Amino acid sequence: MNNVKQGKHSAEDMEALRPSLIVGIGGSAGALSAYKTLLTAMPSNTSMAFVIISHMNPTANSQLALILSRYTKMEVVVASMAMPILANHVYVIPPNSDLFIKNFKFKVITPRSLGHKQIDVFFVSLAEAMGKRAVGIILSGYDSDGSEGCKIIKAHGGKIFAQDMYAEIEHMPLNAQASGCVDFILPLNKIPAKLKSLAAALKI
Repeated sequence: MNNVKQGKHSAEDMEALRPSLIVGIGGSAGALSAYKTLLTAMPSNTSMAFVIISHMNPTANSQLALILSRYTKMEVVVASMAMPILANHVYVIPPNSDLFIKNFKFKVITPRSLGHKQIDVFFVSLAEAMGKRAVGIILSGYDSDGSEGCKIIKAHGGKIFAQDMYAEIEHMPLNAQASGCVDFILPLNKIPAKLKSLAAALKI
């Protein structure tokens, strides 16, 4: 697995390496293939950071970061307390944790507090930290985790994507759409180009 040498950067370097957008990617049942497809289609030099919030068994020793590192040239790591969030990196939520952002660093709370609501928890934090530079993507999964968080991202000026009808499990994308805050319903391979255009519109 690729590793980020987080301790090798000066304060000036860290400022320069901050992402233009932070993209939260929420998924549950059936989302593994969606993560793979999305990362395969994503260029490795977008100047964005991607944070995958995946429902995992609280006791699992997740291999998700290792698996996903095979599908992208970007660094893929499990998020940890106070880890800086850098452009052109992919971060994966640790098992049995809630994940937050503050000052372009992660805050990790273990054990998780709200059951299968990790996407909502992260999206709210993402919205508050990044405003219009926050993006939420809802992929395959059961139930409605992410829908409330999508509303908060929208309220702060960010954008929301939902996987199209080809999601393996449609519950989460459809519930996000029912919330009325989804901006784009797209096939996975069309999302990277739209993200690029959003960043360009922000003159980043």
